[in-house]
Amino acid sequence: MSTTGEELDELDRAVLQLEAEHWKYRGAKESAIRSRLGLSPVHYYQRLNSLISSEAAARHAPMLISRLRRARSR
Repeated sequence: MSTTGEELDELDRAVLQLEAEHWKYRGAKESAIRSRLGLSPVHYYQRLNSLISSEAAARHAPMLISRLRRARSR
């Protein structure tokens, strides 16, 4: 994971892509985390939390990271 580096790795980009999706049914996101990324929800959210602080992630998905930073600061 590249939280301070210049680029995001493939898993970081996949985490951001999954987080940008909208989930209609309860449990669908957790199921997608396990099946698409091979991560437990706990590890997914730990990685996502690191990405929220990452400038590389902000360059890759500026609107998503801005929204997540606002939500975290509440």
